[in-house]
Amino acid sequence: MARNEAQAELGVLLTGLKDRSGCSYQGLGRRVNLSKSAVHRYCTGSSVPADFATVERIARATRADRSEIDRLYQAWSRAVSTTPPPEPTPTPTPPPMIAAGPPIARPRRPFAAAYATGLLIVVFAVLNGLPVLTGARATTEPDNRRLQWISGPTWTLPAEPVDETLFGVTINSTTGAMPGFDVGAVRLWDSGTVWAALQPRRGVFDWKLLDGHVRGAEQAGLPVLFVIGGTPGWAAPAAPRAPYPEDARAAPPDDLAHWDAFIRALARRYAGRIEAYELWNLANDARFFNGDVTTLVEMTRRAARIIDVADPGALVVCPGMGNLWTPEGREVLRRFAELRGYDHCDVAGIKLHQRSAADPPETMLELTGVVDRILHGAGVHPRVWNTGTMYSIPLQGRLDEMTARNHAVRFFLVGLLARETYLERMYFYNWGGTKVPIVLQADGGTPTPAARAVERLQRWLAGAEVHACGHGEAMNLPAQAWQCDFTVPDGNRRTAASIAWTHNGTATITTGSEVASVHRLDGTSAPVRPGSALALTEEPVLLRDS
Repeated sequence: MARNEAQAELGVLLTGLKDRSGCSYQGLGRRVNLSKSAVHRYCTGSSVPADFATVERIARATRADRSEIDRLYQAWSRAVSTTPPPEPTPTPTPPPMIAAGPPIARPRRPFAAAYATGLLIVVFAVLNGLPVLTGARATTEPDNRRLQWISGPTWTLPAEPVDETLFGVTINSTTGAMPGFDVGAVRLWDSGTVWAALQPRRGVFDWKLLDGHVRGAEQAGLPVLFVIGGTPGWAAPAAPRAPYPEDARAAPPDDLAHWDAFIRALARRYAGRIEAYELWNLANDARFFNGDVTTLVEMTRRAARIIDVADPGALVVCPGMGNLWTPEGREVLRRFAELRGYDHCDVAGIKLHQRSAADPPETMLELTGVVDRILHGAGVHPRVWNTGTMYSIPLQGRLDEMTARNHAVRFFLVGLLARETYLERMYFYNWGGTKVPIVLQADGGTPTPAARAVERLQRWLAGAEVHACGHGEAMNLPAQAWQCDFTVPDGNRRTAASIAWTHNGTATITTGSEVASVHRLDGTSAPVRPGSALALTEEPVLLRDS
């Protein structure tokens, strides 16, 4: 499609939405914080927004439905692919939040965390500090750091239980010990159990370490996600080495019959004991897997068939996809989906993480939107588990104690914020190790304040049912404030509760008429007078009704 045709197509779609809304160019610009002339240029096709977030803001301000947003995305993609670098979208100062409009629902699926479709999540740098809202609801106070405006999901849906398996950790230990604080699930990786260690020679297996891990998890009552990866050197002698101390290779075996034999032996031995199998770690990173995507799909198909026969109750998690901040990582994910790899799995394994460990955890929501759009484009909507992080995380500096505590808790809250994109579990990386920005507990040590705060969050949400999450204006909050709404057990009845926080800086809100108490991560609580001012910070707090 020619440049002018592509731009004109996008302009026609935007004009149709504008006309349907009854807004003038100036009125629509006020809704989305653009100038009248910018809206006119986009609607007439004379220019194209630099990012799809601008298009989506216009769409949501005009109450576009999901199918219309999908058509806009396709049109915008064609326009930017045929257009020289477009003019940058003016960055508003201060940038208001976007009113999300009514929820857009997908058909419900037959598992607990089935939610409506995701929004495209985009992060904007805001160079001039936090916004100040002047309405009666709330004001915000900036701190001295460089801040971000994060556009994230807002949804309200029928209440769903918060499953304890949301709170997963990856075990980085070889001892078989389990966390000394409450978690809901464990994942075995960097635990001495790569394929090369379990099968050092053809036909010879060494299950000692894996037996210890599975036994420890059983004693703790924790479901196990076992990760398969690291082909033994004897099965692919010419392949490049993977970054493990064992003689592991970053490639499929030369003969996939070796893969079949290992999967069969593994699934038969641990039938009924291992809950789920992730079929490779960082499968779209050549340092871990340098085979082609067609082979990866075939390995997935074969493994799923074998596991289904050996242990019909086990879940198959498709190969974990990372590097999703890069075009290369996204392309492998797209190709795997297009080749119908997800047809063979119960769950998609996705690696969600910030660009830098010091960034707000809420920035991971950009990736959940990217993943949802790629999978939607391929016509697949699998359940999603966050099964890891980035390869370079050990090279990043340790976070200070307060930041580590707040980020660890908000890591799991992101799992609730992104449930509308089918995200069910969050496996924190890691437990047991110390070469990470946030240490929960060294193997043999005591839980850190970050671990105790995660445990506190789980206690807050024990028996909870979540029915809404979001931030900013759509939740009647300041731009950098976030909130999830629940009902929680209270004797023989259920009580309304909310968890609220900011991704940066502070914000003041006015409590609702029924709010009776505020609870903090250190275990303290205080009464709250309804209608009083309450300062939110980067530390999530629980607000409970009377």
